[in-house]
Amino acid sequence: MARVAELSYYPVKGCAGTPVREALLTPAGFAHDRSFMVVSEEGVYRTQRRDPLLAVIRPRITPDGDHLTLAAPGTESLHLRVDTSGTRRKVDLFGTAYQGIDQGDDAAGWLSDVLGAPSRLVRVPPEHDRVTDGLTPGTSGYADSCALHVISRSTLDLLDAKTADRGVRPVPADRFRPNLVIDGWDDPHTEDRAHRLRIGDTELGYAKLAIRCAVTLVDQHTGTRAGPEPLRTLATYRRAAQGGIAFGTKYAVLRPGTVAVGDEVEVVVWGESEL
Repeated sequence: MARVAELSYYPVKGCAGTPVREALLTPAGFAHDRSFMVVSEEGVYRTQRRDPLLAVIRPRITPDGDHLTLAAPGTESLHLRVDTSGTRRKVDLFGTAYQGIDQGDDAAGWLSDVLGAPSRLVRVPPEHDRVTDGLTPGTSGYADSCALHVISRSTLDLLDAKTADRGVRPVPADRFRPNLVIDGWDDPHTEDRAHRLRIGDTELGYAKLAIRCAVTLVDQHTGTRAGPEPLRTLATYRRAAQGGIAFGTKYAVLRPGTVAVGDEVEVVVWGESEL
């Protein structure tokens, strides 16, 4: 029987995640997931692809979303009251224009010091109406694409075995920054074919394969690039027909609710892998 093994959400896009035992699932993903984003002074999103030090920033947000704390090694933590009604500014995410609510000069100064580059912090406005693509359309905050990223233990175990065969130490699972890790599927990459999932009182619809990028080369504890793994090993067996390297899957939320570690994962609809 497949069950939820791990749950995580990422309050600030590109920064460290928050593991939890239970989470509220909204139409845009787990509550507070990627609801904030670090941008340049011009409003262009920052990512670990270019700014790997984002990984060492550890955000904590209160359940009501009213207060955010940012922490990083070697500096004093910053505590913010979240602004949800301030002036909107244009932000750029993968070349698409959205709106963000700037969280003020204190946050900007703190982030600029940690990252060594002029930065601002913005929050998704309440009227954010982004539509995500894939086989099942949905919505999300500032995530790369869809509301949820799902991966299975067996998928991770196969990669570990393949890297070990090459004489390489396996990379930690946090390199892939999943929202949900599922245990109990014997076959690796079962998530490729699980096109509708029921977890507790929620339902998820498969959107697309997760195409991996250079973020997987970043050590999530030091904020340094530590490649070429896992991409080198993944390239030997996970090249996607559409291009790129696929590992894990993206889902849209069909029915919100609550998800907890230990919940049974039921596959309601099976489909073919897009690999």
